[in-house]
Parts: sequence; structure tokens; C-alpha cells
Amino acid sequence: MGKTQFALASLILTLGLTPASPWAADPAIASAEEVVAKVREAAKYLEDKGLAGFSDFNNNKDARWVWKDSYVFVYSCRDDVMIAHPLRPDLVGKPILQMRDDKDHPLFQDMCKAGENREGGWVEYWWPKPGEAKASRKISYVHSAPVSFKSDIQVGAGIYDESLTPADLSKIVTDFAKPQKSVP
Repeated sequence: MGKTQFALASLILTLGLTPASPWAADPAIASAEEVVAKVREAAKYLEDKGLAGFSDFNNNKDARWVWKDSYVFVYSCRDDVMIAHPLRPDLVGKPILQMRDDKDHPLFQDMCKAGENREGGWVEYWWPKPGEAKASRKISYVHSAPVSFKSDIQVGAGIYDESLTPADLSKIVTDFAKPQKSVP
């Protein structure tokens, strides 16, 4: 263990803190907390920008909507279409509701249902990590985005994880909904 990791571990033990998730230690892997924050940031961004904001999510792997091993995508359930995807421009404009993952799961049908919940929701499916061909377990958090003249827009982003349970993920969303305490 290097000096920095040892110092961080000592600080955590001294303060009685535990890391928010086991992924927080790996700087290349997005955490569930980051996904929730980024999806909600994207929903707010689209609410402010309106339809003009869609292009900021498309085909740009260096944009603010791509980080670590995750990215934000935008879709319309009512129109059955992928509106924006930063890493897969081939999906933009394509129907989504018929898409199935490697286990024949209609992932966007479940995402559309989960995104209708007031606090959003998580959907598990199998999808290749960026740069890989083999599918891995992916869990995406989806949330509706109030965009003028398009009431059915949803945004999502995901993590690749083998161990998180729906209860773990629901707790993260619940914790996010709690009011933040201000620092004196």
C-alpha cells in the first residue's frame, strides 16, 4: 500500500467513515453515486437548454457526459427513438423499444417504465463495456427530463457491476433525495 493510500485509509478509519462504495477506490470505474448525480445533472441541463441541448450529448467521447467507463444517453419512449448517444452514433435515430440485450431482455421497455418513477429507477441488463465486444452486467439509472415540447424524454447512464443489489441501488437514490446538510 502506497503512502497516499495508507494516509487515506488512516483518515477514513480515524474519522469513522466508510467509502460510499467499493468502486470509489478505482479512479477508472464510475460509481453508482456518480451515475445518479450525472443523470440528474443531465436532466436539469436538458430542462434548461430544451431541444437545443440534445446535440451536446451526441458523438463526443470527450464531452462532459462521458466520464470514466460511463456515459449519459438520451431517448424518447413515446417516439421509440434514441435521441443522443456519445459513443454509439449508429444508435441515434434508431428504434429502442425492440432492442434486446444478450439475454433477450427488452432493456428499453424496462428503462421507460423505471424512468417514469418520480425518483427515477435502475434497470439491469447485459451490454458491452466501451471498447469491448463481450457483454457484461450493466445497471443503468434512468430519470425523466422535463424538456419543452417533448414531455417524454429520459436520460440514463450505467455502471458495470457484478455485486450491487437493487436494495443497494435504491438506497443510493434515497440518500440522494435527502436534503444535504450545510457545513457551518
